[in-house]
Amino acid sequence: MRKVIVITGGTSGIGAACAKTFAALGYAVYTISRNEKLISTAVSLRADVTDAQALTRQINRIIAEEGHIDILLCCAGFGISGALEFTQSDAAHKQLEVNLFGVDNAVKAVLPQMRGQGSGKIFVISSVAACVAIPFQGWYSVSKSALNAYILALANEIRDFGIQVCAVMPGDICTGFTNARWKSETGDALYGGRIHRSVARMEKDERNGMPPESVAHFVSRLALKKRIKPLCSVGFSYKAVCILVKFLPIRVVTRILYFLYGK
Repeated sequence: MRKVIVITGGTSGIGAACAKTFAALGYAVYTISRNEKLISTAVSLRADVTDAQALTRQINRIIAEEGHIDILLCCAGFGISGALEFTQSDAAHKQLEVNLFGVDNAVKAVLPQMRGQGSGKIFVISSVAACVAIPFQGWYSVSKSALNAYILALANEIRDFGIQVCAVMPGDICTGFTNARWKSETGDALYGGRIHRSVARMEKDERNGMPPESVAHFVSRLALKKRIKPLCSVGFSYKAVCILVKFLPIRVVTRILYFLYGK
């Protein structure tokens, strides 16, 4: 019986790379996305992760066709940037609706099936920004930090059902995520041009970052493991960052971040 993976946000970026990687491994791949872009290696279904009912309908459709779901991989997400002082509430709420509550909607949709079959793995794409709060991308960092907390709590809630969860934390990745960012430079003059400089610096790092295929291969290797950790960072340098922030004085960490992205 072939294994089944469901990927939200699976038609672009990391999600599309994962769809191709898992298809090459022999998985039945289903992508769920807002757009109708088709991937030859997957069955593409349409739903917005913020629409819990539509998402659940598509998950149930997959269960009816395949009889099981082995892996849920949540890749749907986006980023906003700007000074916290001037970020509109609706933009901040949208950031959390997609990056955090969209994952919650997908998890709730698959858990009854996974619990019933007594197995399953859930991966979510988080970010190193969950460990280090990035200036002028505060709400994005908040969404990923909250996502990590969600996964840590979920891991112990569903452990007894044979289900494992993992938040995968990449750093800079070269995808369409950069161009899709909701950017606001409101108040940039008041902040001495630091909003523009900070985001421009971050976007340069992203465009020179690792390819999404690196994350896809990392997730595929995790999927083969018998036991997975609830939090995993991708790449040696980013693993080092996540370790360092645990041991360095917070004053030192925030000062470093200021010189990197706040000055």
